[in-house]
Amino acid sequence: MNLEVNQAQISWEAAAAATQAAVRYAQENGWRINVAVIDRGGNLMSFLRMSGAFIHSIDIAIDKAYTAASFGFPTKDWMAAIGHDDGMKLGFSAQPRLIVFGGGLPIRAAADGGEWCGGIGVSGASEAQDEECARAGLAAIGLAG
Repeated sequence: MNLEVNQAQISWEAAAAATQAAVRYAQENGWRINVAVIDRGGNLMSFLRMSGAFIHSIDIAIDKAYTAASFGFPTKDWMAAIGHDDGMKLGFSAQPRLIVFGGGLPIRAAADGGEWCGGIGVSGASEAQDEECARAGLAAIGLAG
């Protein structure tokens, strides 16, 4: 009897490459960001902070990655998922580390949207710019966001 269970994982090399690519993209556009990659278990795999990036955005970037890694969909999709349910809005807003605005993307094990294995989060620029940087990070490791 084979009881082996396999789960997709992101390597430290891929996590480092994704954070570096996100920072390079931000630098090319004149933005200052913090970027984090989290594995599916919620562990920080890689983090970079650009000089001059907002200090408070450190935790926001990590929490965006954590939220995307936890649920497997972009952080900007949270408000649409909650809809007009005020109870859910209040309940989710009280949860630590849950971010409900853009800049966090799940990391999928394959470019075609395979099993998710983590999340990337960016904070420091606008919501749309943060997400652009996160997508650049994923593209650098051959994945779509």
